[in-house]
Amino acid sequence: MGIKQIMQAKKILILASGGNKAEAVYKMVKGEVTGEVPASILQMHPDCTLIANEAAARKL
Repeated sequence: MGIKQIMQAKKILILASGGNKAEAVYKMVKGEVTGEVPASILQMHPDCTLIANEAAARKL
């Protein structure tokens, strides 16, 4: 799936687990929307839910 198809979804659910995902989760949620971090575009989706364990969310 491409970004365009993902952004057309009614709802998006992101699961993140583990400390090795902490930087990516931070950039996705708090970073600048950029092509270098494709998941950052999800900041613009109207119904995106992130479920992350404590280790993955530690930088938020």
